[in-house]
Amino acid sequence: MASAMSITFPGGVAVEATFEGTTIRTDQPEKYGGGGTAPAPFDLFLASIGTCAGYYALRFCQERKIPADGLSLSMTWERSPETKLIVLIRIAMTLPPEFPEKYRTAIVRAADQCAVKKHLVDPPSIEVVTL
Repeated sequence: MASAMSITFPGGVAVEATFEGTTIRTDQPEKYGGGGTAPAPFDLFLASIGTCAGYYALRFCQERKIPADGLSLSMTWERSPETKLIVLIRIAMTLPPEFPEKYRTAIVRAADQCAVKKHLVDPPSIEVVTL
């Protein structure tokens, strides 16, 4: 089953993606010719990894009625000096003080089920064509 997203160009180097009634705007930092009015596409890529893992961690708590106050994630990454590509992404989860010890490993496994991560581990083919 195919899905479709519309990509448009509202001006400057900004690019917008519209899918199911929601529009996500991207721009480039000023140093790359943009207006810095929105995140750059690669920043959204990174944010999608962190927010996806966060969603799975949050749902883990909600499904078990564990208060999520104090739950947070931070994400860091390392780049290869040669290729400048990211070679490691590390997500560190801060659990609420009252988080049950028996679920510590399970919430990590839950966050690790992120659909974005799964697509990186087993990437799709990407084709660019003209119409």
